[in-house]
Amino acid sequence: MYRFSLVIAIVAVVAVSAALGSAQAAKYGSFKTPSGNIVCGYGGGSIGCGIATGLKPAPKNTCTDLDYSGKRMSVRTNGRAVLDLCAGDPGPFLFTKTAPVLAYGSSWRGDGITCASRRAGLTCTNRTGHGFFLSRAHSYAF
Repeated sequence: MYRFSLVIAIVAVVAVSAALGSAQAAKYGSFKTPSGNIVCGYGGGSIGCGIATGLKPAPKNTCTDLDYSGKRMSVRTNGRAVLDLCAGDPGPFLFTKTAPVLAYGSSWRGDGITCASRRAGLTCTNRTGHGFFLSRAHSYAF
């Protein structure tokens, strides 16, 4: 799993452009919110975002020794969003230093998924209307 994440990170660093516009259709890449608290990695028809301060309400964590558990949500092009428990790898947190900023008021689009960055938090929605919201105050899947 870690090897796969490392490959995704290398591909993302190569694929990400210097500036992130209001719409983007790259195959693999990353972005973060202006605060740096939320970072996302996308590719292969899905997006996974992590929040450094953790999710609120905090999920019941049944994992051991996994620093990244319960701090991430993901959604594919179709289907419901999921809380990534017991992931065991850094996932989107690999991109924290290199991800371009998605400015507040801007959106990212790719593979049937749209994410909107606002001061209140980040909302990502797929083409079937499912997704997630992440912020310091509260987070949820829909």
